[in-house]
Amino acid sequence: MTSSLSADWDFEREIRSILLRFVAFTILLANLLLGGDEGAEGTHLAVVICYLVISIASVASARFLPGRSWLKTLFVVLDAPLVALLLYAHILGGPVTENHNVTTTSLVVAFILLNHVGLKLDRRLVLVFSCIVLVAWIGMLAVTAARHHTADAVSFVASFFNQDLGLTVSYGFTAFAIYLLAKDHDRTRKEALLADRRRLNLSRFFSPLVVADLQEGSSALELERRNAVIMFVDLRDFTSFAETAPARELATVLAQYRHLVSGTIFAHGGTVDKFIGDGVMAVFGQPTPMEDDADRALACALDLVDALSDWKHQSRVDGHPALNAGIGLHYGTVVGGVLDSGCHSEFTVIGDAVNVAQRLEALTKALNSPLVISSALVNQLRKPVPPALWMAQSEVALPGRRLPIDIWYLQHEARRTVPSEETYETGGVQTALQRSSFQSAPFAAPDVGIG
Repeated sequence: MTSSLSADWDFEREIRSILLRFVAFTILLANLLLGGDEGAEGTHLAVVICYLVISIASVASARFLPGRSWLKTLFVVLDAPLVALLLYAHILGGPVTENHNVTTTSLVVAFILLNHVGLKLDRRLVLVFSCIVLVAWIGMLAVTAARHHTADAVSFVASFFNQDLGLTVSYGFTAFAIYLLAKDHDRTRKEALLADRRRLNLSRFFSPLVVADLQEGSSALELERRNAVIMFVDLRDFTSFAETAPARELATVLAQYRHLVSGTIFAHGGTVDKFIGDGVMAVFGQPTPMEDDADRALACALDLVDALSDWKHQSRVDGHPALNAGIGLHYGTVVGGVLDSGCHSEFTVIGDAVNVAQRLEALTKALNSPLVISSALVNQLRKPVPPALWMAQSEVALPGRRLPIDIWYLQHEARRTVPSEETYETGGVQTALQRSSFQSAPFAAPDVGIG
C-alpha cells in the first residue's frame, strides 16, 4: 500500500516536471520566433535545440529507466549551463554593446527550471543546479563588468554591483528556500518511512485495532490492572524434533507455525505478547479491553485447533514432522502495559491469570486434548458456545496454585462438526457450558509435571 502511494506520487511529480519543461520550451521557442534576442539568435537557437534534446532524453529516461539517480543528476547538470547561456546570451552572441542586462525571457526560464528541479524534492539536485547557475551567473556579471569598466578598479566595482547582481541574489535566496523545502521533505519522508517500519513491527505482534493506540502513545500503554483473556499455544515434542532436525527444516516448520498462529490471533483482534521458541503467548483485551474479548478468544482458539490440525496433516504429507499443539485459555485480572527495566522496555502482561493460562496449556498433554479453557472464561461469554466435543472437569488442582479451578477441554482432534442439539444462551447462575449436554466425567488429577 505504501509503495503504491509512493509510486502514484512519483508519477504525479513527473507529470508536473514534464509540464514545466514544456512551458519553458514554449517560452524559449516563442522568444526565438518573435525575435526577442536580437544579436544573439544563433546562441538562442542552439539553446532551444539543446534544451529540446535534453527534455526528450529526460522524459524517455523517466519512462523507460526509472530509478536511475545518476541520470537525474546528469540532466540537471546539462540544464544548468543552458540557463547560464540564456541569462547572458548577448555576451556570446555578438559584439560588445552597452546593454548586457538579462532579458525577461531568460529570467523567467531560469526560475521555471529552478522550480523544475525543486519538484524532484531532492536537495542534492537543487544544490547542484543552483550552484552551477549562480557560479555561471556571477561569472557572466564579472565578464560584463570587465567589458564596461575603465582602467580603474572603482569603475569595475561599480559595473559589477548593479541591478543584475540584485537579481542574482534574489535567485540565490529562492534556490535556498527550495533547498530547505527539499530538505524538509527528505526529513519528513525519512520520518514517515521510520513510522511505517515501526507500524509494521507493531503489526507483527498487535492487531491492527491496537496499533494506532500504540503509535499515538495513548494511556493504554501505562501499567494498570485490567481484565483480559490470556492464551498460550505450544507444540508438543518440539524440543526432541529441534535436537536432530536440520537448521533449514527447523526454521521452515517454526516459521509456518508462527505465521499460522499469529495470523489467526490477529484475525480475531488479539495481540501476540511474545514468542518463546515454539510457544506463543497471546492476549485479548490488552491494551484496550472489549466486551467480547472472551468470545473472540474462544473463537480464535477453536479456529486454531482446526488450523493446527490441518497444518499437522499437511506437514506429514510434505515430509515434515506431524506435531500436535496444545492451547490454554483463561480469563482474569492482569497488570498490563509497558514494563520498563532500564535497558529494555517490554509491552506485556503479568499476574496469576498468565500463570493459570500457561498451566492450562501444559494440562492439554496430560488430558490428550488440543484445548483447555477455564470456567472463568466461560462465565464471560456473551454468545452461545460453538458446538464441539467438550468434556467438563471440576476442582482441578494446578501446580503452584492453592485454589483449584473448573475446566473444560476438547476431546483429542475434536473438530467443530458436531451439530448442536439446542441453542443455549448465556446469563443466569449457570454458564452456557454447564447448561449444555456436554459430556463430563469424574476428575482424577493426572501427573502433568507442570513447573
